[in-house]
Amino acid sequence: MPWPSRKRDKGAVADKKEPDAKIAKTEETPDKEEEEKSAKPPAGSSKSGWKNWKKTKESDSGGEESKITYCHWLLKSEPESRLEKGVDVKFSIDDLKAQPNQTTFWDGVRNYQARNFLRAMKLGQQAFFYHSNCKEPGIVAIVKIVKEAYPDHTQFDQKDPHYDSSSRKENPKWSMVDVQFVRMTKRFIPLSEIKAHHLAHKADGGPLKNMMLFTRQRLSIQPLTQEEFDFVLSLEEEKPH
Repeated sequence: MPWPSRKRDKGAVADKKEPDAKIAKTEETPDKEEEEKSAKPPAGSSKSGWKNWKKTKESDSGGEESKITYCHWLLKSEPESRLEKGVDVKFSIDDLKAQPNQTTFWDGVRNYQARNFLRAMKLGQQAFFYHSNCKEPGIVAIVKIVKEAYPDHTQFDQKDPHYDSSSRKENPKWSMVDVQFVRMTKRFIPLSEIKAHHLAHKADGGPLKNMMLFTRQRLSIQPLTQEEFDFVLSLEEEKPH
């Protein structure tokens, strides 16, 4: 029996709890604008962190700037129970780890931009698994794409909360990918901490200055540049503020 669709993305009002993600991999209601949770970034923010990271990256790459291409992803999923048309759309990282071969399909996306991002995903690319619409949103793990986009079967299932009567099997509107658990991050990286770096980078040109988590926060599937991915990943080595 397939998991309830878990992705989401539709759009929502800012600063509202956005149901989003493996609606929890889903998308009809915007990701809870989880930004609300990070109203005040922790004191101490991040310029020094960015400068130290930049130094390391420059020594590794000869000072060359990364080309702006999206090659990693951030996938939002709801770890807490929430009913969508009578179906609990909860899907946490523990739920993924409990799947056969720690693999599942990322279904239920009903936002066109998020769907297009799904269709752009390539085999083997890595993504952050992000707990959304919960007490403390943030990154908990890394997953990888193990099957590229194919039709999302939930769009044709009348019992599924994400059934779409306007979609036709000969020309499906909605797609999904398969993802597999890679590892937990060394520590939980909260939205509030990422936001502190984003605000500092907006001022000094750091890698998170245009991070979609803050410019298109309602999307449950978001692309990341190599620099964004590397910088966020480097935070797991730091002590939380």
